[in-house]
Order: sequence, then C-alpha cells, then structure tokens
Amino acid sequence: MTGFTVEELGSGVFFVNGRDVNWLLVREGRDLIAIDSGYPGYLAAFEASVSAIGGRLQDIRAVLLTHAHVDHMGAVNVLHERFATPVYMDALEVANARRDVLEQAGPADVARNAWRPGVLPWALRIMRVGAMNDEAIRHAAAFPSAGPLDLPGHPLPVPTHGHTSGHSAYLLADAGVIVTGDALVTAHPVTSTRGPHVLPRYFNAGDARSGLDSLVGLQADRIAPGHGPAGRLSITSAVERARAEAG
Repeated sequence: MTGFTVEELGSGVFFVNGRDVNWLLVREGRDLIAIDSGYPGYLAAFEASVSAIGGRLQDIRAVLLTHAHVDHMGAVNVLHERFATPVYMDALEVANARRDVLEQAGPADVARNAWRPGVLPWALRIMRVGAMNDEAIRHAAAFPSAGPLDLPGHPLPVPTHGHTSGHSAYLLADAGVIVTGDALVTAHPVTSTRGPHVLPRYFNAGDARSGLDSLVGLQADRIAPGHGPAGRLSITSAVERARAEAG
C-alpha cells in the first residue's frame, strides 16, 4: 500500500485515509498518539504518514485501538518491539487482542459472501497486505484510567460495543472530532452505501446498531471513520442516517 491522504481535521488531529482502512494521528508538541494503524502490510505507509506530519515512530507515546482486528493493529507489535510503545483499548477488547478469543470475520465468512459485489476483489487485495498474518498482541492493556486519557489530544474513550465486544470510539473534544472505527463507517469496498452506515452483519460479533447509542449527543462535527472518507456533520445526525440505512 503506497497511496494515502492526510487531512488535518482540527488543530494537531490528522486523519489518514487509506484505500481499505484508515487511522488517526494526534500531535501535541513532539508527542504523538496513533488511533489504529492499518494492516501489517501498511507499515511503510504508516511510518510515511507519521513523517508527513513531522513526526517519528519513536515519538508515539501510545497506540489506542478502536478494536483488535488485523486491519487496525498492523503496526502495534512492531512499535512495541522497537520502542516499547504501549497499546490501550477497552478492557473487554483485551482478550480479543491477545487472541484468547477471536471476534473477527475469517476466511470462511468471506468465502460465504464472495458472491456479493466487491467482496472478492477486496479479499484478494487485503491478502496482499497481510490480512492472513494475524498476530496476537500480548502486551494489550486496558485503558490506564477512566475519563479523558493523559495523552496528546486527551482522547475520551466512548464504548461502542457491537462490532466487537469491546469496540471503542474516541472523542477529541477540543477538536470536535469523533473517531468511530468500525462502529460507523462512511464507505467500504464491500458495500454500495456512501455516507454513515454500519458494516454488513457478517463483519460484526454482535449488533453493530446498538454500538451507536453512546455516540448520540456527543459534541463532535468531524467524523473520522475506520473506513471511508472523513465526514463533516454532527455525530448525532450521522447516527440517525446510519440507523435509517440499516432499517
């Protein structure tokens, strides 16, 4: 993967839009955090995105995961091995990250849906960037404190359980940005929908629609999804559109 775009959604908040998955970087002085990090095969692109905003991998104080799927955690183990960078997530997601349990669509799920438009080309493409190289994150840890975290941007974890049991969104209140991960996306190669929606049922461990409830009423009008372009509308309006789309 070589192509990506970097968009500054708010002061020091950078949305990195890749072809098949996104991540976010937050800069405060020289310190950075990453929220998600792409596929394993995106490592060079991930490092390039950090360089594009004037940072280095060793400047990353922590990685926050929306959830522990292979397309969001690709750089996590490398950063820990090189720089002892911690990774934090909802306490309910730790078992999934450590692969004590596995809440992730597998090859059989994809094969059963290969007849659907877009699924087969997407599956073949992501295999080339490490979709099958799924590693456990043995150093996975729950958030070190409640409330906004003492990290660049002071991200507030917002439980959005449904896509996985411990899926989290992150509110960057000062910038008015909400990072929705896969609880709410704006596009995906396997769907024809453009705009806020939830992923197809076979991607979700539970009811993805229930994960939207905690987003309603948050003060954010810039949406940074796990898949698709950034959105500029209130998160409450985005949830209403996603619910209407889901029926």
